[in-house]
Amino acid sequence: MPSGVEIIWQNRRLTVKGPKGEVIENLPKGVSLTQEGSTIILSVKDANDREQKALWGLSRQLVANAVQGVHQGFSKSLELSGIGFRAQLEGKDLVLNLGFSHPVRFVVPEDLVVKVEKNTITVSGASKQRVGQVAAEIRSLRKPEPYKGKGIKYSGEIIRRKAGKVVKAAGAK
Repeated sequence: MPSGVEIIWQNRRLTVKGPKGEVIENLPKGVSLTQEGSTIILSVKDANDREQKALWGLSRQLVANAVQGVHQGFSKSLELSGIGFRAQLEGKDLVLNLGFSHPVRFVVPEDLVVKVEKNTITVSGASKQRVGQVAAEIRSLRKPEPYKGKGIKYSGEIIRRKAGKVVKAAGAK
């Protein structure tokens, strides 16, 4: 565990506090947590039971993500591509011009931070699940289409392009 991170464990509810915020996770039944110094130890009653083994690994990753999130944070980047596609912040709201007849207003949750630079939107926060969910919700406002590639996509995402009618018709002759 890094310094500056505090863990509170009560009734299967894990609260992790750190410099980047606070994350609350509910761990599954059968998983117990102990802390020895700066080490967190997770255990289950029967390590040979297949279901408990899976919950053990899940719990370990949830705790690791919570600790990393409050210490370093998580972020996802989205790219806008298309003529006239713009994003800007108005207070805590993200206003997107996505080729519709009206601007789309997205209310940013309190526990996350959204930054806009040119055609890139960056969502960051302490909870990996929340950052990914909000990034997916923003992307779903205008998913990238396969013909021209316009829309909102993750940074580094590859959009498989399709040939249009004109190209198909020229190839058929």
